[in-house]
Parts: sequence; structure tokens; C-alpha cells
Amino acid sequence: MQTATIIIKNGYQPTEVHFQAQQPAQIIFQQEDSSPCLSEVQSTALQFKVQLAVGDTKTVTIDTSQPGEYEFACGMNMFHGKVVIDS
Repeated sequence: MQTATIIIKNGYQPTEVHFQAQQPAQIIFQQEDSSPCLSEVQSTALQFKVQLAVGDTKTVTIDTSQPGEYEFACGMNMFHGKVVIDS
């Protein structure tokens, strides 16, 4: 299982993560910011939407069947990040 941890604090750190195609992958979101905007992380392309309170850690499984670049953002679409699936 491929994993990447993204810390939510004044945005996303790191803002970009890479995975190999055709291998199971998960992103672990770790919430360290109390901003209401950053309490939600969503991606239409990757089909996830999670709510996080300060101190929460949530894991999202990513579909890696199609190589490409996929955006994710906060609930207000002000902070952005990217998942890159390499072939």
C-alpha cells in the first residue's frame, strides 16, 4: 500500500503527492488548523469528501487506475493540492 500524509495547517503540506499507477494508495489527512475553510477536504475527480476537526486524522483511499493529475481543495475552494498518479 502506497501512503502519503498531508498535514493541514495554513493550507496543505505538502501540496503535491505522487503515487504509482495500478498500486493501492491512501492519503492520510492530519488536521492541525482550526479554520472553518480547512475543515473539509474534497475532490470531485478522486471522489472523496471528508470533514476534519482539529486533531482529526482521516484516511482516504485513492483510485490509481488512471495516470494523471488530480486536484483536491478545501470546502471553500481557496486552498488546493494535487495528487499525481505516475504511469
